[in-house]
Amino acid sequence: MRRFFYDCEFMEEPGFLELISIGVVDESGKNLFYAVNDDADLSRANDWVKENVISRLPPRDKSLGHLGWMDRGKIKRDLLDFLMPSKDDPVELWGYYADYDHVLMCWIFGRMIDLPKGMPMYTLDIKQEMYMRGVAREMLPPAPEGVHNALEDAKWNRRAWLALNELRKDVER
Repeated sequence: MRRFFYDCEFMEEPGFLELISIGVVDESGKNLFYAVNDDADLSRANDWVKENVISRLPPRDKSLGHLGWMDRGKIKRDLLDFLMPSKDDPVELWGYYADYDHVLMCWIFGRMIDLPKGMPMYTLDIKQEMYMRGVAREMLPPAPEGVHNALEDAKWNRRAWLALNELRKDVER
């Protein structure tokens, strides 16, 4: 099973959840996907999101390809091309505090039932793993410089997962 780590930045309030950006990295750490939702109504963002997320978005440069701004349809197509899930080659998804992230991931494809074959209906959560294993945040790599940048956070999720696995190996020895 191929493993991917991802993060979403979003706007939310009761009854409203909107994807701003998504970053995904594969287990090797070499293959990256990043998209900013060109269809998002950023005027709905609260002050915290404006300051901590929107202010850190890349410029609207279409030449960035799959590492820049795109409409929801292109995000869906490019994300499918990146993940390539199938019944015979399913993917595993990991996030950190990933509940809303998973909802947003599903909504890229429509309803949860519309997920492509090989896409899980859940995201495994690094924070839950930490809780179950009694691992303190200080035992994981430091937060990335670009915190609240979906791609930098996805890269950190991978590093955190790797660190958790090393801690487990140490306990098993």
